[in-house]
Amino acid sequence: MANHVSSLKRARQDIKKRDRNRAEKSSMRTALKRVHDAIASGQQDVAQDAFLQATSFLARAGQKNIIHAKQASRRISRLNASIKAMAA
Repeated sequence: MANHVSSLKRARQDIKKRDRNRAEKSSMRTALKRVHDAIASGQQDVAQDAFLQATSFLARAGQKNIIHAKQASRRISRLNASIKAMAA
């Protein structure tokens, strides 16, 4: 356990940050799940709408370093490719 005032404050800040990151990551996973479910069921219009929302969550998570920025970009690219493959 922290003893100094500054380390106690740091510990409090870390708890808040962890909770925010956890909520953000959970929302991102839910959005991705919606896209994957729509793709699996073959509903292209639903998948496209879910993809737009998931893109926002992924980009935000990449900017906030919740996931790596290149991982966010890669996931967006792969989702887009799978939606386009449905149309073909």
